[in-house]
Amino acid sequence: MLRLYLWLYVGFLYAPIVIIGLFSFHSSGSLVFPFEGVSVRWYGDIFANSTFRRSLWNSLIVATGATLTTALLGASVALALIRIKGRAKDVIAMVCAAPIALPGLFLGIALLSGFAQIGLNRSLVTVTIAHTLYALPFFVATLRSRIDYFDGSLEEAARDLGATSWQSFRLVTLPILRPSLLGAAMLVFALSFDELIITVFVSGNESTLPMMVWSMMRRTVDPTINAASMAAFALSLLVTLIAGASFWMQRRKRLQTRTAFLEDA
Repeated sequence: MLRLYLWLYVGFLYAPIVIIGLFSFHSSGSLVFPFEGVSVRWYGDIFANSTFRRSLWNSLIVATGATLTTALLGASVALALIRIKGRAKDVIAMVCAAPIALPGLFLGIALLSGFAQIGLNRSLVTVTIAHTLYALPFFVATLRSRIDYFDGSLEEAARDLGATSWQSFRLVTLPILRPSLLGAAMLVFALSFDELIITVFVSGNESTLPMMVWSMMRRTVDPTINAASMAAFALSLLVTLIAGASFWMQRRKRLQTRTAFLEDA
């Protein structure tokens, strides 16, 4: 029964994606069954659309910028949390993750008001700043499980053996945190690439892919929307596969190094 429940749960999660994928290849403009045939005409139509290409490019720029900025800020927070001991560590980590509970509508209005107060015109820059603020708590929360089990004595041992602060970070701390950092960065990219509510308030005249799809749905619902959605899903899946492959290669390299060390010993 538990296995059946598990498969039903997975099917419930992925059924909408399967349905969207099917109708993105539907030869007819109909969005109901029965399925009449297979065609890629809708993908051709959507990629021939200059607005779609520009929106996709804007989403990639914003997601990449937000990921890099969040990774830099979040990694710095993680290093600080590693060095904090006692109950203060839990309190600070909880405070850093608390903004996750804020509704996107509230955050979007607050950012819009804040940008207006400082005279910053809405553009992709403001969207990147907003996405960084939105995704940073998720980044820290993802790293939290790894930070809690990080052994600070490893850095002290490296310093006792003559390593500088930079060498200790590069050769000891970073390799331990790298898989978690990669996973958190992947999550940030996905969150930023798909974010709509906050983006509506801070984007100005610029449009991202979720905003374009939403605009299309307000006018009419046609198979090009399915094609655009599957294109976005394929890009997110590609990022996930690249991150997974990188993690697997790093793990294999560590196992090979450990095996070689044991053989030499």
